[in-house]
Amino acid sequence: MHSLFPVLALLFNALVWGLSWWPFRTLHGAGLHPLWATALMYGLALASLLALRPGVLRLALPHRGLWLLALASGLTNVCFNWAVTVGDVVRVVLLFYLMPAWSVLLAWKGLGEAPTRLAVLRLVLAFAGVALVVLPPGATLAQFASGLSGATLAQFASGLSGADLLALCGGFTFALTNVTLRRLRQVPGPARMLAMFGGGALMAAISAGLGLAAGVVTAPPALALGWALVALGLALAFWLGNHALQFGASRLAAGTTALVMLSEVVFASASSWLLAATVLAPRTLAGGALILLAALLAILPHRRAAAH
Repeated sequence: MHSLFPVLALLFNALVWGLSWWPFRTLHGAGLHPLWATALMYGLALASLLALRPGVLRLALPHRGLWLLALASGLTNVCFNWAVTVGDVVRVVLLFYLMPAWSVLLAWKGLGEAPTRLAVLRLVLAFAGVALVVLPPGATLAQFASGLSGATLAQFASGLSGADLLALCGGFTFALTNVTLRRLRQVPGPARMLAMFGGGALMAAISAGLGLAAGVVTAPPALALGWALVALGLALAFWLGNHALQFGASRLAAGTTALVMLSEVVFASASSWLLAATVLAPRTLAGGALILLAALLAILPHRRAAAH
């Protein structure tokens, strides 16, 4: 029973992220672009942290590595929140969950951890899953394989939407966030939280400003009670989800945490299918199964280590 509450806490965090597409789309429908919504949400979270922990800024200043954490986590939120608002929810979440594959490459270069045979297998499975998810109708995996020599890469690229690209970038920066967190594991938790909240607010605000200047992001609408309440509710949900993640992850093995967090895919897929926000095509399901299998294989070594 003692491990039930940490698992429930992680499930709550996964539920928040898995259902976040709905309030983001609600805000978008009210005229608030997801980048402005992200900046507002993390701005509120940052202000709350500074009010509750007034000494946290002084605690964070000596650690320069927190700037990379702020950049990586901020871009993760920019990419994921924008993608899940305008793209197919299931495709976005599946492509975002390439994170374990990116982690193999980043850990190899950033931490000097050479990939094992199992890690290489995960890479192959993950990217084969991506090919199934994003290949346009009529294309086959055999054509994609031959395209690796230059024949059909253009056709593969044509299957990627703007939301798909954002999801892939978001998964990469999320992997970079996790690798950076491992390098900064000696930094106090409140300082890391400051970097992540500050990075989310700053990167979203900068991206929104640049997008506004380029004409791809609309200006924020006039304040209205309806969308303001949704924004406040979303900010509160992410705040509670963050605390739930810290509570659960600090009390469970890393492999167990990663396994429970995969439930986000289930929450996002089920909710978007029930609300007719996505189409679960057979190829998408098959590609998703390969991506999730790669993620589960990433968890396996941690669970074995915990057992011993």
